[in-house]
Amino acid sequence: MPDPRHVIRTDGASKGNPGHASIAYLIEDADGEVVSSHARYIGKQTNNVAEYTALVEALEAAHELGVTRVEAFSDSELMVKQISGEYRVKNETLRPLYESVIASLPRFQSAYVTHVPREQNRAADKLAGDVIRAHMKALKEAENPPPDTPD
Repeated sequence: MPDPRHVIRTDGASKGNPGHASIAYLIEDADGEVVSSHARYIGKQTNNVAEYTALVEALEAAHELGVTRVEAFSDSELMVKQISGEYRVKNETLRPLYESVIASLPRFQSAYVTHVPREQNRAADKLAGDVIRAHMKALKEAENPPPDTPD
């Protein structure tokens, strides 16, 4: 029996472009159960760097889990069309990330990267957004600490 397909959902977010950025991914088994998820702040980056970074890290995590058949879903039309060869990678900052994705795909028996509308990518979008919101809140609190209270 062939290994069932796992689903990867990725998102990269940036407040400003470039701006404070985060990535997120979820890996689901064939039953739709999340077997791995991760989200983190990646510093000041463009949204496209964030999108690619999320996919690179998700593919690596899937490989480490022993996944052999995967379909990755992303709401980044640019990234998906670059990976499919429909668009060229013109931005030199994206090239190493693109090359990392292309090098990762043959590690799987089957691997597809598919574009989905943002509405169909809500779980990853929420994780990435939560990280940025938490980071921005921490920055704001560091800039405006609460007044000292007498003991």
